[in-house]
Amino acid sequence: MSLFATAALVSLAAWLYLALLHGRFWCGDQWLEGTADPAPERWPHVIAVVPARNEAEVIERSIGSLLRQDYPGRFSVILADDESADDTAARARAIAMELEASERLEVVPTPERPAGWVGKMWAVETGVEAARLRDADAPWLLLTDADIEHSPGNLRRLVARGESQRLALVSLMVRLEADHGWGRLLVPAFVYFFQKLYPFPLVNDPSSRVAGAAGGCMLVRRAALEAAGGVAPLRGEIIDDCAFGRALKGQGPIWLGLTSSEQSVRAYMGLGEVWQMVARSAFTQLRYSWLLLAGTLMGLALLYLVPPLATICGAASGRGILLLAGLAAWGLQAATFLPTLALYGRGPAWAPALPLAGLLYAAMTFDSARQHARGEGARWKGRVAASSQAAGTPVGLPPGRGPN
Repeated sequence: MSLFATAALVSLAAWLYLALLHGRFWCGDQWLEGTADPAPERWPHVIAVVPARNEAEVIERSIGSLLRQDYPGRFSVILADDESADDTAARARAIAMELEASERLEVVPTPERPAGWVGKMWAVETGVEAARLRDADAPWLLLTDADIEHSPGNLRRLVARGESQRLALVSLMVRLEADHGWGRLLVPAFVYFFQKLYPFPLVNDPSSRVAGAAGGCMLVRRAALEAAGGVAPLRGEIIDDCAFGRALKGQGPIWLGLTSSEQSVRAYMGLGEVWQMVARSAFTQLRYSWLLLAGTLMGLALLYLVPPLATICGAASGRGILLLAGLAAWGLQAATFLPTLALYGRGPAWAPALPLAGLLYAAMTFDSARQHARGEGARWKGRVAASSQAAGTPVGLPPGRGPN
């Protein structure tokens, strides 16, 4: 048997494991919408913390969606303005005034950032401290990004789930904008890879050590966050949301799911935009390890390059075992991609393109390491986060999650 045929069989075995034994990652069956969690006897006070830096283009939609929440209990919003050079704060205040909700919005500028803190985490810390001063007894914090638009019933559903199941964290993978250009393929693939790295059913299983979260929407039980040491232990995390997941799962059960109604309003249309989104932090995911980089690239080649090549070469050469192994592996990965494609309104015809997305993400990961070698690091909103802040720290998100 040739080396290539052996690689094709190994790839098939890997896809059989992923499809059948890897925590049902691809099923897409963890949803908050459409469930019937009982309402609490008394709706608790929730304070939203929104870290924002130069988000004038989207802040009115995100803050406005929060102030429009159909929530029966007390709810207030703190915008932690992270040294914005635009009119982020002014636009947030304007939408609050328009909605006659100025008393529920507090804009807090971040103080001078101490050494060792990355920008987003310092903004989150600033907002959490402001929330403590506003109401130290509020049992829940909603940590949400400045580019997330929430449906009116989102907070009600989050709190009902958290209260009824006594969770430390309720988190949603919001729907990313994926209606233009390369984003039509690469954004669903990004969500698919996220689920493969952190199978949601395992995250939601208290007996499993797998922990994760999606930073766009995290309802955090304040007592659990304080028991975990607060935000300070995460101060150097460039990839922060799954770090929250790990910290909070140590304090109680957590839940992570999909949604079709909560969405990011930040568009990733061109290949270059998606590329930079991924490349700015992919090497961080690999703990700045060149050995892990080499292993990752070889693994991606085995999973995403070998099956289509084996199929084509097997068909051209008439080698049945090569053709069957390649076609079966390619078919398995396409089949597991279907539920995520359906989430984004894509038909089955997109599924065979998953190898292309996998290879592009491999190239982005390599470019992330190249940028690190050039001293560019994780760049976001005009800042470059020093790798020394996070080197050696276990991280928890797939390539592409970066500081906000």
